Amino acid sequence: MSTITSTAPVSKATTSTASTTPTTPNPSGNAQPADLSLLQGLPVEDDSPVFREPWEARAFGMALALHERGLFTWDEWAQTLAAQIRAAQALGDPDLGNTYYRHWLAAIEDLVSAKGASSPEELGRYQQAWGRAADRAAHGQSIELSEGDFAR
Repeated sequence: MSTITSTAPVSKATTSTASTTPTTPNPSGNAQPADLSLLQGLPVEDDSPVFREPWEARAFGMALALHERGLFTWDEWAQTLAAQIRAAQALGDPDLGNTYYRHWLAAIEDLVSAKGASSPEELGRYQQAWGRAADRAAHGQSIELSEGDFAR
């Protein structure tokens, strides 16, 4: 049985900034800094993204990693994220900033599915499995995903 471990404490809120700037390949193949101004509502401080909780930094990192691997362009990302935010606002999201990175997760799921890297069903299975694993973990302890978490 294999396990995947998250070392972040459960429900611990922290404030941090990332010094990583996303890059976009240009026609010569060199990486250029991605235009963060395309990301309406991105919380920044000193030109770096700000995260209130560890999972927000991880969502940001996942988007960067998928972009750097070529799954989507930065423009596709910005458009998909903007569409997620508009849809949430249309459903009553008051847009106070506390749901911003939830929109990142939804945009990642949309692009991963649209590009065929995974399916909505597989993403749902993992979401449920991580939920079961989180329910098992004591406060402040690592969350370990096991095969049993995938049982229906």
